[in-house]
Amino acid sequence: MTELGTGIGWRPEIAEVVEGLSGVDWVEVVAENICADHLPDSLTRLRRRGVTVVPHGVSLGLGGADRPDPGRLAALGEKAVALGAPLVTEHIAFVRAGGTLTASPALEAGHLLPVPRTRDALDVLCENVRIAQDALPVPLALENIAALISWPGEEMTEGRFLAELVERTGVRLLIDVANLHTNRVNRGEDPARALSELPVEAIAYVHVAGGVERDGVWHDTHAHPVPRPVLDVLADLASRVSPPGVLLERDDDFPAAAELAEELTVIRATVTGASATGAPAGASARRGAEAERLAGRPLLIGAGARVSGGPMPRAVPDAPPAAPETGAPAPVEDGGARQRLGLAQASLLSALVAGTPVPEGLDSRRIGVQSRALAAKRAGVVAKVAPELPGILGREFRPAFLAYARSRPMTGGYRRDALDFAEHLLLAGRPEDPAAHRLLTRWWQDRSGSRPPGPAARLVRAARHALVRR
Repeated sequence: MTELGTGIGWRPEIAEVVEGLSGVDWVEVVAENICADHLPDSLTRLRRRGVTVVPHGVSLGLGGADRPDPGRLAALGEKAVALGAPLVTEHIAFVRAGGTLTASPALEAGHLLPVPRTRDALDVLCENVRIAQDALPVPLALENIAALISWPGEEMTEGRFLAELVERTGVRLLIDVANLHTNRVNRGEDPARALSELPVEAIAYVHVAGGVERDGVWHDTHAHPVPRPVLDVLADLASRVSPPGVLLERDDDFPAAAELAEELTVIRATVTGASATGAPAGASARRGAEAERLAGRPLLIGAGARVSGGPMPRAVPDAPPAAPETGAPAPVEDGGARQRLGLAQASLLSALVAGTPVPEGLDSRRIGVQSRALAAKRAGVVAKVAPELPGILGREFRPAFLAYARSRPMTGGYRRDALDFAEHLLLAGRPEDPAAHRLLTRWWQDRSGSRPPGPAARLVRAARHALVRR
C-alpha cells in the first residue's frame, strides 16, 4: 500500500499557500474541479517537485441504486492517469435518485447522502464497486461519510458494513475520523466500536477536518479548526494501525498559512504520539475483546473479491455464495434489491429537496435540518460556479435562491442549477431593478444556448424571445 505521509486538500483558493507549506508530502484534489487535459498550474508544479496528487471524487454515487455511469468512471480514470495518481477515492454514499428504475423524476442531491446499512444496500454497493474497480486504471478507496439522518431498519453497524464491503470486494478504505465524530454526535454511534470492527489494515489514508455543533447537531463544515474530539478519534485509529497517509481537509473560511501549518503539525504529532505510546485508555481492552471474538474463525477471502495492489485476506463470517460457473456473486437484479433501494432513496431525496412527505421511520426534524443544509449548500456552490449572480443580485441572491430551492429540486449539475435559477427569476419579472434585470437577462442568454433541441429547448427559446422584447 502506498505510503503517502502528511497531506492537505488542494483548493484553488489556497493553491499558493499549499505550495509554500513545508512538510506536505501529498495533496488531494476534488476530481470534479479539474480537467484531465488542462491541469491547474499549481498542481503541475507540485507534481514536478515530487508531491503526490490524489483525485477525490464526489459524484459517482456508488451507494445509489443505479449502476455507475460509464462516462463519470472514464473521466475519473483519465484524471488519475493525468495526475500520475497511485489511487483514486470516492464515497460510500448516494447523490441522486429516481429515474427509470423507480419510474419517478430524476433528482440530484448536490450532496453525499447516507446509504442504509442493509443487506440490499450492501449487495448493490458491492456490485457497483466491482464495476468501478474494473473500469478504473488504479486502485479505488472509499470514504465513510458524515450523516444527519439514520435509516430505519438498519441491519449492521457502520464498522461491520465497511468490513463486509472490504471482504467482498477488496476495496480499500478512506477513513474520515471527523465523520466518525459527526456520527457520534448525530446518530449516537461510538467511533471506537466502528474502528474495532473495520479492517484497519485496509485503510489507504485518513481524513481529518473541522466542524461545528449547533442545537445538538454536528455540521461537518470543513470550515473550522479541527477540534479535540476529532483528534482523539485520530489518536485511537493511529494506536490500532499506522495509517499510510493522513490529510487535512479545509474547504471554506480559509485561515492564514501559519494556522494551516500549525494544524498539520498537530495532526502529525497526534499520529506519531499515538503510534509511539500505544492505545488510549480502554483501546487495548477493546482490541483484545475483538481478537477474542474473532478467534477460531477461518481466514477467507470473500467470493469475487478484488485485491488491488496486493492481497488483503479477511475474516469473513458471512461470505456471499459463489455462482457455480464463475465463482463470482450473481448480479443484483434491477427489479429486486436495486429497485427496493431505489424507491427508498428516491422517497428520502424527494422529501429533502421537493418537500414531499417524510418517509415513515425517518426523523422529520432531522429531515428539515438536512433539507435546509442542502439548500444552503446549493446556494453556496452556485455562488462559486456562477459568481456573476451574486454580483448582479447583491443581497437579494441568497434569500431568492433559498426560496427557489424549496420548491425546485436540482435535476442536473450546479451550472445547470444556476441557469435554471436565473431563468426562474426572469420569468417572474425579477430583479425589479431595470439595470440588474438587463444584466441578468444578458448573462442568461449568453449561457443558455447549449440546451439540446427538443420541447425544453423550444420553451427556453420562446422565453428568451419574450425577454428580449421587454
